[in-house]
Amino acid sequence: MASGLPALDRALEALSRLPGVGRRSAERMAFHLLKADRAEVLALADAIRDLKEKIRPCVECGSLAEEDVCPLCADPKRDDGLLCVVETPRDVAAIEDSGEYRGRYHVLMGRLSPLSGVGVEDLRIAKLLDRVKAGGFREIIIATSPTVEGEATAQHIAGLLKGCGIQITRIAKGVPSGSDLEFAQKSTLAEAIRGRKPLS
Repeated sequence: MASGLPALDRALEALSRLPGVGRRSAERMAFHLLKADRAEVLALADAIRDLKEKIRPCVECGSLAEEDVCPLCADPKRDDGLLCVVETPRDVAAIEDSGEYRGRYHVLMGRLSPLSGVGVEDLRIAKLLDRVKAGGFREIIIATSPTVEGEATAQHIAGLLKGCGIQITRIAKGVPSGSDLEFAQKSTLAEAIRGRKPLS
C-alpha cells in the first residue's frame, strides 16, 4: 500500500526486493531508519555503496576481494596442495567458519542447472582446469552442495579431471541431502570436510 510519500515508497519498494524481506519487514526497517540518527543511516548508505564499488571477484579463486587477490589467496600459510571447489563465495565463508580446512579455494559461481539455463560455459570450470594444469595440487575436494544440480556438477568436474593424477574427493554426506552448504552447521561441515571420500 502506497504511503503517499514518494521517498518512503521508494525505500519500501527497494527494501522489499531484498531476499527474505516482505512488505512488513520492509516497513519495520524503513521506520527504524527514519528514527535512527542521520549519521547511522548515512553510514549504512556508504557501506552499501562500498559493497558495490569495492568488492569484486578474486582473479585467482573467484571469491570476494577488495584487491585483485583475496586475503585467502594472498595468505602464504595456506596449504597450496589442497584445492576446495565450491559453488559460491558464501560457501567459502561457511567452510572457513568450520575451522577444518586450510587449503586453497576455487569458486564456480554457480552449479550446472540445464533447466535454469546454466551450462558449463556459465561457470568457472575452464579456469579450474587451467589451475589444475598449472600443477601443484595433490588433492581436489569437490564441495558442491548435495542437491541434484550440485551432485551433477561434482560428477561433471570429476569426469573432466579423471586421469589427471590428482586425488579427487567429495565432501562426506554429513551435510543433509538437498541443502546448500551455507546453511550447514559448523560442526557438520567440519565433519564433512574431514570425512571426504574419493570421487570416482
